[in-house]
Amino acid sequence: MDYSLTDNQKQLIQGIEGYCAEYFDKDAVAEMYRTAHIPDEATKAWVDAEYGLLGLPEKYGGAGADRLTVGLSIEAACRYSGATLPFINNAMDLFYLSQFGTDDQVCRAVEAYRETGNTPFALGISEPQAGSDTMNMSTYSTRQPDGSYLLNGTKTYLALGTVSPAMLILAKDEDPARENSNISMWLVPRDSSGVLLKPMRKMGQQIIPTSLCTLTDVRVTEADRLGEAGGGFLNLMKGLETERCFAACVGLGLSQAAMDDAARYASEHICFGKPIGNYQLIQEKLCDMETKIQASRNWVYRTLWDLDNGISVRTSSALMKRFVARSAFEVADDAMQILGGPGYTEDTRVGRIWADTRGNRFGAGTDEIMVHIAGRQLVKQYKRQEV
Repeated sequence: MDYSLTDNQKQLIQGIEGYCAEYFDKDAVAEMYRTAHIPDEATKAWVDAEYGLLGLPEKYGGAGADRLTVGLSIEAACRYSGATLPFINNAMDLFYLSQFGTDDQVCRAVEAYRETGNTPFALGISEPQAGSDTMNMSTYSTRQPDGSYLLNGTKTYLALGTVSPAMLILAKDEDPARENSNISMWLVPRDSSGVLLKPMRKMGQQIIPTSLCTLTDVRVTEADRLGEAGGGFLNLMKGLETERCFAACVGLGLSQAAMDDAARYASEHICFGKPIGNYQLIQEKLCDMETKIQASRNWVYRTLWDLDNGISVRTSSALMKRFVARSAFEVADDAMQILGGPGYTEDTRVGRIWADTRGNRFGAGTDEIMVHIAGRQLVKQYKRQEV
């Protein structure tokens, strides 16, 4: 087992640390959370530095990095900024495009991405009655006499919906019935006629604006379909394993940032004549936090390595995502306890990290759905081992 990073990966992390120091200092991040907006200069610089093109095949002008390296970039960005940044969305967009898109679709999306730095599209998967239960979605497409299609339905929790130039909408083919498993992916320009976006306010992750989207007779054509007709659900499942890993990288980076702040505070804050880090109860918290971070890092890196080497992560990605999401929140919670009152104010970033990591226990699959996915597989796995 080789736990060392390559020289290129080390340089990547150092470069991202410098990028965050330039664009995401304390005051800048506080303003971004207040306004729910990242300046175009910062998003454009991420792409110009090639960080935003990691994972995109070289034939499309990307850096061609493996998923472990992409994950390292997400972790580093979240750690050194102390914020939930939209770069996981960028990485997932590039994954879906390169895996299922035509050359024309990929090239057009990447060209726009390079120009602005804004993620190519917002993912429109969840619905008010279809979050974890994807097959209960009711958004559907109907073919028209001229060969075009009309999309109707409602999507919720579109991250960056008001910023991205397009949306990737999952819709059932012709029939919204639950029994219909034929689902397609559609690239829909945000300014299409019949698209209505309504902002949603979250408790955390304010730096990423989120929207409710209503689709009323939105016209699309075959050129807008991403992947094969009816194959959207299978493509989504392939993407979710990668998304869970990248989401865990966000939690890992944020929990490390919380640890950085809490340990520094413990070494500097004086109580009863000495730093609080000298007290065993504080040391115990720090030990528990570090244990969770190290365990999470091992889980995340191993799962990404398996993905890159063609090893099934159906079970391990679910177990990993559940563990890391819960651990990140627990680390942030302990960090807030160590800081005490200051940690519960907007003057420190630990409070934002605490709220952000709580949301990560929903995104890319809830804790409970991770049990549903992995639990069934574990029963089968250990049953086969009977002698």
